[in-house]
Amino acid sequence: MRNQIVKPNRDIGDAIERALDALNDAQLVVYPTETFYGLGADATSSRALERLFAVKRREADKPVGLIVADLAMARQVVAEIPPDALRLAEAFWPGPLTMVLPALAGLDSALLNANGGVGLRVSPNPIAFELVRRLGRPLTATSANLAGEPPADTIEKARAAFGNKVAIYIEGGQLGMTQASTVIDFEHNQPRVLRVGPVSKTQIAAALNREVLS
Repeated sequence: MRNQIVKPNRDIGDAIERALDALNDAQLVVYPTETFYGLGADATSSRALERLFAVKRREADKPVGLIVADLAMARQVVAEIPPDALRLAEAFWPGPLTMVLPALAGLDSALLNANGGVGLRVSPNPIAFELVRRLGRPLTATSANLAGEPPADTIEKARAAFGNKVAIYIEGGQLGMTQASTVIDFEHNQPRVLRVGPVSKTQIAAALNREVLS
């Protein structure tokens, strides 16, 4: 099953099934998102996360963000969702906005930042969304490139980086986004933009009707 490129075309069911088989076996998949191609692992599997960090050559102290299907799935991994985060989810999810929220106790430390937060977003890409919805668990959303390299906007670039270390590559065409997702933190319930991306600080401030730090 390793190193297969599957092309969903009009029906994504077969591609999703193959990817789910790999994910449930703690393997890695590459899949398209609304920004770049993502390197996917079951976020609840320590074995899969160890494989992801090794394959990506990413330092263990650099956490990876997650894609969830909805707020209900977000609550599988976060301790609370502040009111401002709920407002932003209503305004920008699905979309390229990652929100860093306090993680539930026991979540794998590889997913956490120094303050015990975990980054989440809901992807509007139909393949990414259906994959995580049917998996039923959060999926890692780190970009499909080796650490320090540019993110992959084509499946060929992702495959050149990882080869047969990834079980399934889901073809999603050339991805047009030039920026990774905006990242906003809610430490002490004070919204703060950590990375500027497609959702601007001005848009976030307007949605919250309050000042946002950066």
